Amino acid sequence: MPSQKIIVAPSILAADFSRLANEIRRVEQAGADWIHCDIMDGHFVDNISFGPGIVEFVRKQTKLPLDAHLMIERPDHYAPRFAKAGANSITVHVEPEAKHDVEKTLRAIREAGCRPGLSLNPATPFESVEPFLHKIDILLVMTVHPGFGGQSFRPEMMEKVRRAAEWNKSHEHEIDIEVDGGINAETARLSIQNGANVLIAGTSIFTAKDYRKAINDLRGIK
Repeated sequence: MPSQKIIVAPSILAADFSRLANEIRRVEQAGADWIHCDIMDGHFVDNISFGPGIVEFVRKQTKLPLDAHLMIERPDHYAPRFAKAGANSITVHVEPEAKHDVEKTLRAIREAGCRPGLSLNPATPFESVEPFLHKIDILLVMTVHPGFGGQSFRPEMMEKVRRAAEWNKSHEHEIDIEVDGGINAETARLSIQNGANVLIAGTSIFTAKDYRKAINDLRGIK
């Protein structure tokens, strides 16, 4: 069941990797709920980030839940490695370019002891995930094209958030609704109003002088 409070998950893709352990401790002390790990392979998306080794390192720095977003081809092959590295939830993409059997991958993630999630790129219709909603714990709505940080939020993606929230209201099995991309105080408020309960934010947190204030601003706390 989704948490009643708004969950803030800083994306370490925007952190200073030369002092990553310190960055993780700082956001944890500032009130972060989860740590978000963006995994990119240079194929499904143009950028390359990091693999299970970094996730394992992050796991050693914090007890916060690790939320891994696999923007990769063949996530069915790699998901168990991220589970072993310490991820608590693993989100994969529904698009055919990810080259996997979505249902089998979701089942494998749950069997590995992790919460399974699905992600939708901006161009992907909500209908693509509808057959799987009862099999996932997280729906990640990308509010920018995935692969690079610092992009502008696309407000038209709120229609997908609203539809997911409507699905939650009519089903016993509720899912966490995540938004990722261009999340700041203003776009966080819009996302929450439309039904999101998990905010993935990188640039707006890690470029701030005061991480606690940045996280509170996302939640709407003055």
